[in-house]
Amino acid sequence: MELSLENTAVIYNPEIEGTQLVAQNIVKNFKNAFAHPLDKMPDEADFVIVVGGDGTLLKCARKYSEKDVPLFGFNMGRLGFLAQAMPAEINSVVEKIKSGDFRIEKRIMLKCPTTGAIALNDMVIRGATFSRTSTLNLYINGIKLCSYLADGLIISTPTGSTAYALSAGGPIISPNIECFVVVPICPHTLNARPIVIPSCEYIKITTPDAPKDFQITADGQDAKIIKNEICVEKHDKYARLLLLNNKENHFYDVLREKLHWGMAPNK
Repeated sequence: MELSLENTAVIYNPEIEGTQLVAQNIVKNFKNAFAHPLDKMPDEADFVIVVGGDGTLLKCARKYSEKDVPLFGFNMGRLGFLAQAMPAEINSVVEKIKSGDFRIEKRIMLKCPTTGAIALNDMVIRGATFSRTSTLNLYINGIKLCSYLADGLIISTPTGSTAYALSAGGPIISPNIECFVVVPICPHTLNARPIVIPSCEYIKITTPDAPKDFQITADGQDAKIIKNEICVEKHDKYARLLLLNNKENHFYDVLREKLHWGMAPNK
């Protein structure tokens, strides 16, 4: 697969110790690569290498998805579900990238038309009064589905199904499936369960509570307060993740190795 390396940006998170040094070591392996801190991401790039945790990669994905720029992540955070390589693997990773031994996966994203925010993982909606639960009315394509009395709602992509949505009881969804999952956060009923819907559906959330204000966050960042109602839909752009063609680099391998999915406890 062809990939332009003419303008390679290496973005590092200065809040994580050691990321700048790793970024500088990566830059040495490319002719036209430059290191940039996360708060000074360049507007233009042909390829972006991210050094940090998944949160760093999510922020880069929101910016560079607008111009279809592929991303690759070196993990220096905790879990590193999206950032797939470790700093000790720089030489082998660069060799694979330069030889074209990789694939680029397109991942669907969410957009909130109300604010213009986009997200690769999820959008989380809560009432403006955080100390108590809220009544959240969920509409799909203008049809009222239900009213949740809950701490909030998570609207997740398949990529985000292994993140907050999973912790709240949502299903794991393969990133190859174009759909969204709506997961209530701590609902005050036993018959409120997550629901999976096609990505073409239009989601609207309202509340009868006063004040009729919401907080919405995109990928756990960019929190905004909105009045009256929130709408969420599929973004017309995709995040593009560069994945190396390793034998154990499939989505299900990552589930097993990083989440220890379905593995019996050690004796």
